[in-house]
Amino acid sequence: MTFDKIIGLEHIKKHLTASVESGRIPHAQLFVGNEGSGTLATAVAYAQLLLSSSSNNPDASKIKCEKLQHPDLHFAFPVTTTDAVKNHPISNLFLEEWRDFLFGNPYGSLFDWLKHIGVENKQGQIGVDEAEDIVKKLSLKSYEGGFKVMIIWMAEKMNVAASNKLLKLIEEPPAKTIFLLVAEDEGQIINTIKSRCQALHFPALTESDIANELVNKHEISHNEAMRIAQQSEGNFNKALHLLHKDSNDLVFEEWFITWIRSAFKAKGNAAVIQDLINWSEAISKSGRETQKQFIQYCLHFFRQALLLNYGTPDLVYLTPQTANFKLEKFAPFIHSGNILSIEKELNDAQYHIERNGNAKIILLDLSIKLTRLLHTKEQNLNT
Repeated sequence: MTFDKIIGLEHIKKHLTASVESGRIPHAQLFVGNEGSGTLATAVAYAQLLLSSSSNNPDASKIKCEKLQHPDLHFAFPVTTTDAVKNHPISNLFLEEWRDFLFGNPYGSLFDWLKHIGVENKQGQIGVDEAEDIVKKLSLKSYEGGFKVMIIWMAEKMNVAASNKLLKLIEEPPAKTIFLLVAEDEGQIINTIKSRCQALHFPALTESDIANELVNKHEISHNEAMRIAQQSEGNFNKALHLLHKDSNDLVFEEWFITWIRSAFKAKGNAAVIQDLINWSEAISKSGRETQKQFIQYCLHFFRQALLLNYGTPDLVYLTPQTANFKLEKFAPFIHSGNILSIEKELNDAQYHIERNGNAKIILLDLSIKLTRLLHTKEQNLNT
């Protein structure tokens, strides 16, 4: 993976290249960006540049990096128990699958990774066993005598024990050791680690960059590429799922519309509450990562409805496929009087699901609150 293969992000690539050329390389860096923005791909490309620039044999070093088999390039990422790994899962036990995943789609999400190793119904984490393995790896001398690079992907998934174990090492690493932490939500990383890292924030990819990549690499028309780029909202991973028509969006749309129709009818109609109970039970049977993805989809749907309600159709890319459902008719129910409360309840639900709360109870509680919020009237600020 080299910088010329990274989509867009020209200013970030120039900044990182200049840091290597000048020798001013922070020992701990935090790459922060939303899913599909290219944080992981950029970290891998940057690591390759670091390792080849400090090697006595740059060409051989590049070949090893391209194969993701450089002895001084280390990875840590969320894992969990599987049929093959029963206890104490660490990244080293999944390196073959990890390389396949990166070669297939370096813009992939955590859900894509867990699905790749067959555990999409579980939640991955970076635990204390991983932290101990990182300490052991980095205590060894560099194989090629140059830099050692540790990429920690989805660093916000480090639990407290792992974070505390790595704190001293990140603050004072061995000579020529570079930490590259990659995260989507830096708010979940403990402050003592964040304060020791130089943060680099990645913007969402532009529509033109995504469209050009789709046209050049996937041989589709420019019009089709632009349509996908608009729907992807700066997320190249989502663009690929839309291109291959394997996105969860159609399933999520069905769940969402069933949900809001029942919630809307439930006010003053106790019989419909049973529909919400059945819905909550059905969704709770999916994995927690799927539930979290669905909540993010709901947030997006509500925001698109809000934009349409306030007369900004140029910013609305959502096109529901469900028969007899029109976003234009739904939009007036999402307004300044309820959008903040809806977002809060959805974010709270995701928080509790992440912490292994009972999904059926969480979703039913959310549903009952939605029945009230959908009927909230918008306040007239002129009165």
